[in-house]
Parts: sequence; C-alpha cells; structure tokens
Amino acid sequence: MKFATKAIHAGQHPEEVTGAVTTPIFQTSTYSNSKLGESKGFDYGRTINPTRSALESCLAELENGKHGFCFSSGMAAVHTVINLFRKGDHIICSDNVYGGTYRLYEQIMRNYGLDFTYVDTSDSELIEKAIKPNTKLIYVETPTNPMLGISDLEAVSKIGKVNNIMTCVDNTFMSPYLQNPLDFGIDIVLHSTTKYINGHCDVIGGCIVTSDEALADRIKFLQNSIGSVPAPFDCFLILRSIKTLSLRMKTHNDNAFAIASRLLTNKKVIKVFYPGLESHPQHKVAKKQMRGYGGIISIDLGNYENAKKFCDSLKIFQIAESLGGVESLVCHPPSMTHGSIPKAMREEIGLTDGLIRLSVGIEDIEDLLEDINNALK
Repeated sequence: MKFATKAIHAGQHPEEVTGAVTTPIFQTSTYSNSKLGESKGFDYGRTINPTRSALESCLAELENGKHGFCFSSGMAAVHTVINLFRKGDHIICSDNVYGGTYRLYEQIMRNYGLDFTYVDTSDSELIEKAIKPNTKLIYVETPTNPMLGISDLEAVSKIGKVNNIMTCVDNTFMSPYLQNPLDFGIDIVLHSTTKYINGHCDVIGGCIVTSDEALADRIKFLQNSIGSVPAPFDCFLILRSIKTLSLRMKTHNDNAFAIASRLLTNKKVIKVFYPGLESHPQHKVAKKQMRGYGGIISIDLGNYENAKKFCDSLKIFQIAESLGGVESLVCHPPSMTHGSIPKAMREEIGLTDGLIRLSVGIEDIEDLLEDINNALK
C-alpha cells in the first residue's frame, strides 16, 4: 500500500463486535480472564491496550518498520531509548539537539554514569573522530532543531554498522511522510507524536519504531517497566489525525517553501535556514533522502530586540513553544525551547539571540506571507 492508504488503514480494522470502522477507545485498565491462566492476549492497561496497539501498528508501517511503541510524550520515548544503555557507556549526539533532550542527557543521565559527546553530525568525519571504545549509540536529529542541519542517514548508518554502534534518529521534523530513516539502515527512529503526526496541538505523545527483534523486545520491556504510556483517548486522537497526515504535510511543505523563498529577498533577514533552499549547505543530502523539506523555517534577525519586535507584531503566527500543528507558530529558541543549553554552546552552532523559528501551518499562503511581511515592516 502507498502512504496515504496505510495512514488510513494500517493497524486499523473494523471492530469485531459491532463492525465500527473507527478504532474504539478502549478505556479500561484491566481485562477479565474466562479461566485461570487463559486470556485473550490482554492483561493490564499499562502493558497493552487495543487502541494503543492499533496506533503502534500504524506508526510501524508508516516508518517501514516492524515494531512500534507509543509513549506519553516525545521525551518519554527519548528516555526509553537512553535506558537501553548503562553506566560507562558513551553516546555521540547531534550538537544542535532539542533543548529537552540535552537537558535529559546533561542534567539527569550523566548522574547515572552515561557519557555524551556533541558533534555536528552533518559531518561524518566528526562522528568517526568522536568514537570511543565504549561508544554505544549515535543519536541524530535531522533536520536539527532549530538550525535545520541535515545528517546523511546512509553515512550515519554505515558508521554505526562498521563500528558495531547502535543508531537512532529523531524524525519529528519530517514525519514518516517525508523521511524514513529505517530505509537507510538506521536501527531506531523516534518521534514526538505531539508534532506533525498528531498535528492539531491537542495531544502530547511519542513513539519509537524499529525492525530489530532483539531491540523490540528490550524496548517493550522498558515501555512496560517504566510505564510512561499514553492514554487510550490520546491514542485515538493521534490515530484520527494520522488519516490526514499526507494532506497536511503537503501543505506544510508547500507553504514553508514559498515563505523561505520570499524571505531570501528581504534585506531585514540576515539569514534563512531551510533545507529546501539551494543555499542550504546540505541541500543535496536533503534532496537525496527526503521527499520534501518540511514546514520549519529558522531566520536570523540580527539581535534579540529585532526578534522580539517581529514576534510581537505577528497576527496569524502565534508565539508558542511547540510546532507541527495546523496553526502557524513562532518561537524564540534561545529563550524558549533551547533555554537549557548554555549560551556559548548555542552561539557556537549559530543559535544567536536574533534567531526565531517558524512552524508554518496550513493556512492560506497569501495570508501567511502578508503576516510575515507586515511584521518585518
């Protein structure tokens, strides 16, 4: 099946009792056994839930994987991945990583004996140079948040396999519609399903997908043991939203490309970061491994004062932390999503106080262009 068909049907079958086309909300914590030792495959809601199972199967198929696992947030998914490792292990991570991931690694997981090295993973040589005898994971965001750096998935996968190192990619910015890391040999792909997969700014969630049987068994154990699973109603909402994912992503992509192209010609914008532009340093890599360039644009307006005035002057774009919803949002990463990252580290990767991130929604493009133009004026 093609993507749009899978998004509507994968993991979702008419309910057996009534024939309901939409997967029901199985709002239950436990299940009755007809006899001692005999069950229908369901025992406890934290371990398994039919609504969640449908969502997990759907996400696995959309990412061209075999096993899907859902969590109560994107950070719960990241935390589960990092719990695959133990004291003394070393992890290589994209230097321009989401602030919440950096905070988890540096302020929590280092206390448990894990070691982290941050490098520009768009440069494969830097990944190789960072490898230590105890390196167990290469963790990549591509595109990165918010600088939109692109890492070559095929190269990252090759480095991991040659050195017997696990690879994991945060695919949140692209969604399964625009990029499938597992197709390039990556071991684990994860998402904040809060973002594009749900796309309506009304659910918090996360997921992990893999095709590795041993990894799947371990992740399932951690999912059940840690217990950070989503509610059945949240799974129902995300399943509902996935049905329009292909339609939404097309519009996000088209709107963002139009806006990024227009921003290039505005003299008040110092720099535009968008992988769909030929001026982007990894544009060729993006073109090779992505089926579009997404709905996120970052721009540098020179200083905090300009960034604040721009954000405060927008009418349609709302100032908010998140991204990937049908509504257009604007964020100031240095003071919002990436505030936990030291300023020196932010500036080293180009994340200046004048940088803002646009999450371009699916509104009429002429309205969005006018809103941005008025704010720049």
